[in-house]
Order: sequence, then structure tokens, then C-alpha cells
Amino acid sequence: MELKDFQQLATNIRKHIVRAIFNSKASHIASALSISDILAVLYGANLVNPDKPQFFLSKGHAGIAVYATLRELGIISEEIFATYYMNGSILGGHVSHKNVPGVFLSTGSLGGGISVANGVCIANLINQNNDRIFVIVGDGECNEGSIWEAALYAGANNLTSLVVIVDYNRLQGCGYAENILPMGKIADKFKAFNFQVVEIDGHDHLAISNAISQSSGPLCIVAHTIKGKGISFMENNNLWHYKNLDNDTYCQALKELEYLDA
Repeated sequence: MELKDFQQLATNIRKHIVRAIFNSKASHIASALSISDILAVLYGANLVNPDKPQFFLSKGHAGIAVYATLRELGIISEEIFATYYMNGSILGGHVSHKNVPGVFLSTGSLGGGISVANGVCIANLINQNNDRIFVIVGDGECNEGSIWEAALYAGANNLTSLVVIVDYNRLQGCGYAENILPMGKIADKFKAFNFQVVEIDGHDHLAISNAISQSSGPLCIVAHTIKGKGISFMENNNLWHYKNLDNDTYCQALKELEYLDA
């Protein structure tokens, strides 16, 4: 897939996110938009096989981004996607795996994704399976101690197939992550836990692709992102962590995304 194709895929993912959030009056749109480019590369470059447990979204509140990606790829039908966050739907507001094709872990409580990914890496080693295992965590989520317990285990056991991608958008539910619980440099922390670390622009598709191609692991990619990326009035505006769309903001968001297609 060429870079222009990644851009189109990411834009289509964002359109699905906006439509679903508007129709359901759900939250977490900005958190989903910040990882859309990462998902476009992971799935567009066939780094993740949706039939295998190769990818886990640890920051589960951004689950609509995963559903939108699977919808764009035709893995989730339009009929099912249209029920997102509605009574009786299999598509919960936080990513859910029950009866959802392409999703293998429900994540609502933060901090569990790397631990599960570690388990899959170990199982693959036993079964002589060389699949790489990807997990996206949020920078605010890295306040959770379970993140570091899992990272310590992965580094100590040299789980070379593990790729942790930190969605480093600097914001979390109640404000700037640095103001809520200062953590210093996340990159240095993962290095101390025996990870190879690469820092990139998390919206640069070539940089994402090149970072993932790093061979020695466990690998941590610190992806510097913009919360709400792609929609001007949402970018770095933490009100959109919980706020949903009305008719005017919905139309404006779609207009801006249509402009990206030009």
C-alpha cells in the first residue's frame, strides 16, 4: 500500500468514527481520532491479521477506532456498525470482543493490554509462531502500575515479537497528563525496562511503517500524536474526550474530512 493509500484509509476511518459517535451520542471521539493513522498502517500494511490475536487496544475507550477500521475493511458489516453503542449492540463503547470479528480482547479498565500481549507472545514462542504482537496504550494509561509490571516482564524475558505503541497525545480524561501525574520521559522508562525505543510523529505514515520494521524487540514506539487529529476544533481540545457532536459540529467535522480527500 502506498502512502496516499494509508492517508485515504485513515481519513475513511475518521469518517466512520465521526458518523458513529454522532449517531450514538457517545464519547471519546478525540481519543479515537488520535490513533487512526496508526491503525491505518497496522491494518493497511497487513501487519495485523484480523483473524488472529495480533493486536490489542489497551486504551479501550477508543474502541470506536478499531470498529471503524474493521468496518472500512469489510470485516464488520454496515448493519452491525450502525448499531454502535446502542441498546443490545455487540459493539460496546469500550472495545468488546464478544461476537465481534477481528477483536480478541475486551478492554475497559485501563492497564491490561500489555499483559495479555505478553501471554500471546509466550504462547507463540511455545508454538514456534513468529507473529508480531501489537498493543496500543495511552500515555495517560501509563499511570497504571500494571503497565510497568507487564513491561518489566516483557523486557526481562526478551519477548522480541512484542510491539508496544504509546499514543502520546499528552492529554487524559481530566486534563494534561503532565499536570495530573508527571511521569518524566516515557521513552526512558521503557528503555530502562530493556525495550528498544523509537520516537516518531504518530500521524506520519512512513514514520510509523519504518518504526514498526525495527527488528529487535521488545519494541516500544512512542507515537507523538494530537488528540482529536483531523478535525480542527477538536485538536488538543480536551473537552472532546467526553463531548459528543451536535448537528453543526457533525457537519463541520465531515466537511473538514472531505477536504482531506481533495
